[in-house]
Amino acid sequence: MASDDTTLHRGLKSRHIQLMALGGAIGTGLFLGVAETVKLAGPSVLLGYAVAGLVAFLIMRQLSEMMVDEPVAGSFGHFADKYCGRFAGFVSGWNYWVLYVLVSMAELSAVGIYVQYWFPNVPPWVSALGCFVLANGISLINVRAFGESEFWFSVIKVAAIIAMIVYGVFLLASGGAGPQASVSNLWTHGGFFAHGIQGLVMSMAIIMFSFGGLEVIGITAAEAADPSRSIPRATNQTLWRILVFYVGALAVLLSLYPWDQIVPGASPFVLIFKALDAGVVAHVLNVVVLTAALSVYNSCVYSNSRMLYGLAVQGHAPRALLRVNERGVPLASLAVSAVATALCVGVNYAVPGKALGLLMGLAVAGMLINWAMISWSHLRFRAAKLAAGERTAFPSPLYPLTNWACLLYLAGIVAIMYATPELRVSVWMIPAWLVVLAIGYRAAEGRRARIARATS
Repeated sequence: MASDDTTLHRGLKSRHIQLMALGGAIGTGLFLGVAETVKLAGPSVLLGYAVAGLVAFLIMRQLSEMMVDEPVAGSFGHFADKYCGRFAGFVSGWNYWVLYVLVSMAELSAVGIYVQYWFPNVPPWVSALGCFVLANGISLINVRAFGESEFWFSVIKVAAIIAMIVYGVFLLASGGAGPQASVSNLWTHGGFFAHGIQGLVMSMAIIMFSFGGLEVIGITAAEAADPSRSIPRATNQTLWRILVFYVGALAVLLSLYPWDQIVPGASPFVLIFKALDAGVVAHVLNVVVLTAALSVYNSCVYSNSRMLYGLAVQGHAPRALLRVNERGVPLASLAVSAVATALCVGVNYAVPGKALGLLMGLAVAGMLINWAMISWSHLRFRAAKLAAGERTAFPSPLYPLTNWACLLYLAGIVAIMYATPELRVSVWMIPAWLVVLAIGYRAAEGRRARIARATS
C-alpha cells in the first residue's frame, strides 16, 4: 500500500556502497566486451583499460566531491540543474534514465548469451525475462534488500575474479596450461601493439562501455546512512580495483591463451578455461559471468527508479513519481522504468543475434553525454564554491586541469566512434537526441508554468 510520504529511506550502509561501486563496473564490459576489444587492439588493450579506468576514476572523484557536499536525490542531475541551469538538469537526468534503460537491455541480452552456454536451445528472451522479474522483485522490497543483494552479487564476482587470477598464475607457473601458455603471449603473435597504435585507439570506444555503472555511487547519496564517510571510501578504492580486476585479470587471460585465438561473441574467460580442459572451472566462471550481468541489471533497476524520483524532485518529471510506499520504495518510478526496460524482451525476440552489439553502441553515446555533464557541472560547482569562499570536504585532484583533460578525452571518443562504421550512427544520434530532449524540456516547462499560473 502506498503512503503519502515522498522521502527516500537511508538504508544503505558503507559496505553496500563500496561493493556497489565495484559491482557496477564488473559486468558485460569485462566478461563479454573484452573479446571485441582484444580483437581490435591485441595485448595493448591492457593499456587502453588502464587509461580509460583513470579517466573514469577522475570523473567519479568530481562527482563524489559534489555528493559529499550535497547528498541529495537526483545525483548529477541535481548538480547540473543547480549549477548549469534547468535545461542542463533536464538533459542530464533524462539522458541518464534512457541510457540505463539501454544498459539494462544490454545486460539482459548478455544473460541470454551466458545461459545458452549450457542450454543452447533456450531463446535469449526467456532468460532475459527471468532476470527481469527477479531484479524488479528485489527492488520492490526496500533499499536495504537491494543493498544486500548487490553486496552478495559483488562478493561472488570479486571472489571469482581473484580466484581466476590466482588459478591462472598457478597454471602459468606450473606449466599446467600447456605449451601455448606464457607471459610472452603479451608481446608475441604480432607484438604488444599487434594492430599498431590505431588498433588501440579504435578500441577505446568499446572500452568506455566497460566502466559505465561506476556512477551508481552518485545515485546512493540520498539513501546512504553516512554519505560523508561511505562515498569517499568507495570512490578512492575505484582506481586500484580497476587495475586489479580489468588490467590484472586480462593480463593473466592473455598470457594463458594467444590473443588471436579468442573468439568474439562469448565470454573469453569461459572459453579459455574450457580450451585448457578446466571444464569445472569454465562452468563456475559461467555462473559468475551470469551473476555479473544480473548484478549490473539489478543496479540499473535501482538507479533508474531513483533518477526518475530525482527528476520529479527537480520538477522535470510528473510529481506522481515522488510517491513512495511505507518501505521507502518509489513505486511509480520503479514501474515506469520496468515497463521501458521490458522492451528488451521484444528486441531479443526480433534480433537475438544483433541486440547486444546495437544496444552497447547506443549506450556509449548516452554515457558520453552523461560523463561530460558530470565534469562540466563540477567545473561550475567549484567555481560557485570559490566565489562564495567555501571549501569542500572531498576535493577532486588537480581541478580544473583534470576536468578539461576528461572533457578532451570524451571528445576524442566521439571522434573514434565517428571513424568506426558500426558506431557512427551513435554519433549522429547525439545531436538528434539533444534536440528531442530540448523539445521535451520546452513541453515540460510549459506545463509547469501553466500549473503554476493555475494554482497562484
